[in-house]
Amino acid sequence: MEFSIKQSGPEKQRSGCVIVGVHEGGKLSTAGQQLDKATGHRLSDFIARGDMDGKPGSTLMLHHVENIAAERILLVGLGKAAEFTAKPFLDALRAIFGALQKTASKDAALYLIDFAVKGRDEAWKIKQTVMAAAESDYRCDQLKSKPADAPALRKILLGCAGKPSVAAQQALDQAVAVVHGMKLTKDLGNLPGNICTPTYLADQAKAIAKKHKLKVAVLEEKDMQKLGMHSLLSVTRGSHQPAKLITLEYHGGDKKQKPVVLVGKGITFDSGGISLKPGAEMDEMKYDMCGAASVLGTMQAIAEMGLKLNVVAVIPSCENMPGGSASKPGDIVKSMSGQTIEILNTDAEGRLILCDALTYAARFEPDTVIDIATLTGACVIALGHVATGLLSNEDKLAKELLEAGDHAHDRAWQLPLWEDYQSLLDSNFADMQNIGGRAGGTITAACFLSRFTKDYRWAHLDIAGTAWKSGKDKGATGRPVPLLTQYLIQRAQSVKQ
Repeated sequence: MEFSIKQSGPEKQRSGCVIVGVHEGGKLSTAGQQLDKATGHRLSDFIARGDMDGKPGSTLMLHHVENIAAERILLVGLGKAAEFTAKPFLDALRAIFGALQKTASKDAALYLIDFAVKGRDEAWKIKQTVMAAAESDYRCDQLKSKPADAPALRKILLGCAGKPSVAAQQALDQAVAVVHGMKLTKDLGNLPGNICTPTYLADQAKAIAKKHKLKVAVLEEKDMQKLGMHSLLSVTRGSHQPAKLITLEYHGGDKKQKPVVLVGKGITFDSGGISLKPGAEMDEMKYDMCGAASVLGTMQAIAEMGLKLNVVAVIPSCENMPGGSASKPGDIVKSMSGQTIEILNTDAEGRLILCDALTYAARFEPDTVIDIATLTGACVIALGHVATGLLSNEDKLAKELLEAGDHAHDRAWQLPLWEDYQSLLDSNFADMQNIGGRAGGTITAACFLSRFTKDYRWAHLDIAGTAWKSGKDKGATGRPVPLLTQYLIQRAQSVKQ
């Protein structure tokens, strides 16, 4: 899908469909009023007859309207003008692209970004429009014997009353890069475990590196053995697929600038190991590598943007399978940091691979480390499928991430990382155990990781509830690529200043 932004009048814009807004009470937007005048007040007539009430998300498609250049007009309800906040704007976008995808329109012109949305700027409106369009266009049926025909809609014009600013064009370019990164993240997440293996992820990293001229390295199991990554290697023992530790380096900033390191959990299939998961919905454990997928998507996005920042990706990847050589509850392993871990539940494996990756991340002398992981079912219980769990050893960093998530509408919620929780990880036989019990499971998982992050500022994003959807809409969401890219954009801007 192609996107552009330009100054244009809706009545003169040639397209398959032109879209304008209507507030409750029948008040047309400025662009809508222009169309109404050009059509001899046909739009006002439809509104007066009650065909469009302006309620949030309502739509009315009009065909063969005279005296305009577009083939169709789509009226979209925006709700009450005094209450036009982010939610009704996003509801309108979803309704627009849902309606457009049901037509044969090959292109469309939207006249919505001139609307004032409370608490949101023009860049936000542009980015959300692009992401909503891309979401409506996404398909993952390439493995079907007969994939569905591609949607007809291929071009989107964002029309505005004045000449687009440099900032508006930059926002559009950044949004396009973000949706490309989200598509990669979704594609990887949706692939089955027999295709998307640790080796496959490594190959994808190499392809990104080649395309965008990044530095890539892949450590094999023998390399990890030499480094003392026995915690990570304990997870892969039951699998026939070799584990990989993948690093990608993007150098967009000054050589002296310390990097942001993104660590993505890459369990390409999680059976639970000897602590076997229930069979129901176990197929969704192919999504246990969505942390890794989101890191790869983010790296691709910032490379497309050309951000003036140094960013490193560290991706530990393996399968967690039962087998004769698999780790057993009660086993004790030594991590790369030298700390020993009693494995009481082999299904709490994400933290076992992340702890070694977090130790490895220190060699890049990072300014900041952020790990992204589908880590705990407890996070789904706590926050549902709306917010990502956020924990950090620095409140300033947590605030920066929360603000980035709010701006991108890819929101997170901070949970406490208090010392009071650490004792739940005490072990009689090792330095710590890998679970802290049912109570506060998301917090104790982060407490475990915090023991390997004392040398740098660090944040943990638990995306177990936000990385994919279940049910009839089953599929990867591409989150938290918008949050991560917005955080890195803000970081690049602060470094520049």
